[in-house]
Amino acid sequence: MEPLRSFEDLEYWKACRQLRLFVSREVAAHLPKDERFDLASQIRRAVRSTTANIAEGFGRFHYRDNYKFCSNARGSLFEILDHLITAKDDGCISESTLLEGRALFESAKRLVNGYMSYLQRAANDGENLREDSTAYRVTDELDPSPENDDECPAIITPNK
Repeated sequence: MEPLRSFEDLEYWKACRQLRLFVSREVAAHLPKDERFDLASQIRRAVRSTTANIAEGFGRFHYRDNYKFCSNARGSLFEILDHLITAKDDGCISESTLLEGRALFESAKRLVNGYMSYLQRAANDGENLREDSTAYRVTDELDPSPENDDECPAIITPNK
């Protein structure tokens, strides 16, 4: 498999992009007018932050820098989930929309945790250049330390 050429090759960037598109098209666009400049603005900023942080971290060319931006993206994922729950609690979205958003959140979270685990292992191995690996572990663990390693790879597929 080819080495990574762009952040767009990362499966977890793709998952966060799917969540961003879902929030923009299925949530923010349908919020009542009185929420357009409040909740809609907050959720849009949070969801855009996920993919932007991934892109910025990828461009840093250093595992530890990339890890920090992944951590920021993961924090934004949790913020998005909270905004979705708030939208449901306020009667702005349906239970099924919340469930769909939660599923997209879970997928992105698992992938970012796996990628962060990979970055941490690479940094601990003393490597300082951009990662060339084409596979990383998927995990539900919030602590992506090597001790939590399992053998469940998530394959990065380059864009064609």
